[in-house]
Amino acid sequence: MFAKNLLCDILSEPDLGGCVICLYDIDPERLRVSEAVAHRVADALGARAHIEATTDLGRALDGADYAINMIQVGGYRPCTVTDFELPRRFGLRQTIADTLGIGGIMRALRTIPVLVGMAGEMERRCPDVLHLNYANPMAMNCLALARASRVRTVGLCHSVQGTAAELARDIGVPVEAIDYTAAGINHMAFYLTLTCNGEDLYPRSANCRMARPGSGSLGGASFIGEA
Repeated sequence: MFAKNLLCDILSEPDLGGCVICLYDIDPERLRVSEAVAHRVADALGARAHIEATTDLGRALDGADYAINMIQVGGYRPCTVTDFELPRRFGLRQTIADTLGIGGIMRALRTIPVLVGMAGEMERRCPDVLHLNYANPMAMNCLALARASRVRTVGLCHSVQGTAAELARDIGVPVEAIDYTAAGINHMAFYLTLTCNGEDLYPRSANCRMARPGSGSLGGASFIGEA
């Protein structure tokens, strides 16, 4: 999903339509599917991008201007499933196990060494690259890379704007009319302000707040979370 959506975004930009995109994966079959999707997206958009695919990380990174990372170490099975099921045996039910708590910690422990290794390859192959990271746990991964590597890394996620769209639908206002200020870490951010044409939307959110995971009250003030 991430790869397809990002390819659509990249190839829809006229200035990027003729870029070179090199896809990398450790799974040859999954890589074959991604390459086919990339060609289909390019054809549908009329983009002149040069699309390559390789299982060689060094080749993928050679001279790159941007490196977009969406890895999931261990895959959905067994690792992500284990992050949910093992804590549940001991009474801990996690809403999102890829960012916080024991699930997020275990995911970080298996992901950070891989990311640091990839960053080392970037330092050798493309030292001026801008690394765009989508891999969770976002905050822990980016902190580790900031401490262990000279590569410029930016963490990206759609969760804040996605939740704003959901809130707009729940409250019944156009998402384009919403203004907000958000703060926090990925999957644990809070809307400090939420307005529409100057109107505070917090009172109107009261009816749906208790039904939304990640929302509640803290220190006498109400906050809506984006997790």
